[in-house]
Amino acid sequence: MKVFITSIIPEVGIELLKKNDIEVIQNKSYLPLEKEKLIKKAKDCDALLCLLSNKIDREIIDALPNLKVISNYAVGFNNIDVEYATQKGIWVTNTPDVLTDATADLAFALLLACARRIVEADKFTREGKFKMWQSDLMLGKDLKGKTVGIIGAGRIGQAFGKRAKGFEMKILYYDKKRIQKFEEETGAKFSSLSQLLKKSDFISLHTPLTKETYHLIDKKEFNLMKDGAILINTARGEVVNEKELVNALKSGKLFSAGLDVYEFEPKITKDLLKMKNVVLLPHIGSATIETRNKMAELAANNIIRVLLGKKPLTPVNKL
Repeated sequence: MKVFITSIIPEVGIELLKKNDIEVIQNKSYLPLEKEKLIKKAKDCDALLCLLSNKIDREIIDALPNLKVISNYAVGFNNIDVEYATQKGIWVTNTPDVLTDATADLAFALLLACARRIVEADKFTREGKFKMWQSDLMLGKDLKGKTVGIIGAGRIGQAFGKRAKGFEMKILYYDKKRIQKFEEETGAKFSSLSQLLKKSDFISLHTPLTKETYHLIDKKEFNLMKDGAILINTARGEVVNEKELVNALKSGKLFSAGLDVYEFEPKITKDLLKMKNVVLLPHIGSATIETRNKMAELAANNIIRVLLGKKPLTPVNKL
């Protein structure tokens, strides 16, 4: 049994595969492989362990006749043609749950950084501009008593909401359906998207990328937002029309934005790089030692179970 790993991942996952007598072939680089090279290296493999940066389309799936499972080292799976993999009898898996708290922590860190202008103040201080205490220096925004709108109340969105409750914030959420338990635990109130945008002082995105959520936040949605709102995105970059985000920041419609993902990732719109009121991170939502190790273990265990003829732990599709 062979598995091809498209990138560098924590060693714990690789060792787990080897202990189960699975031959590991690995691309020991963080750079995404070109399609032809990926196909060549994975040609005879029974399993593929890939990243979000690897687009696994029909052509790749057809070129790998022995493939039984595509294990995505991520909670999202919009990089994989899941429908076609299902037609071919191939399991597709992801790594949910294990990265929930790490990503929720980072989203809230971005909210705090934006509200209190942490990055801007750090730069100001390092540049030797801090000369004296001033009553109007780096004024930010309070959190207590303010309204935070959560778009997408899945595992991460709910975990973010629990953190917001700890800061005594009012919580609105928009999702496909009401989540009674979340409401009981946090006092969150179910809302339409338009009402959430109108009423929220802070807006945090936690929705997956689908055809329905592509550019979910566009010109119309920015116009609905409160003047001086703060937008946080740790979901997927394409959920936001980045051109309209730039316009909202330039016009002062938004007080600031905190971004861990980008519409054209890894490329970042040049205007965003120049703005003081934007906090930019290199897609590190799940980047803790503990979480990345757990992701590697789960991705490996999904492969091991499928190759042993068992159902994977966290399947995306049904076979």
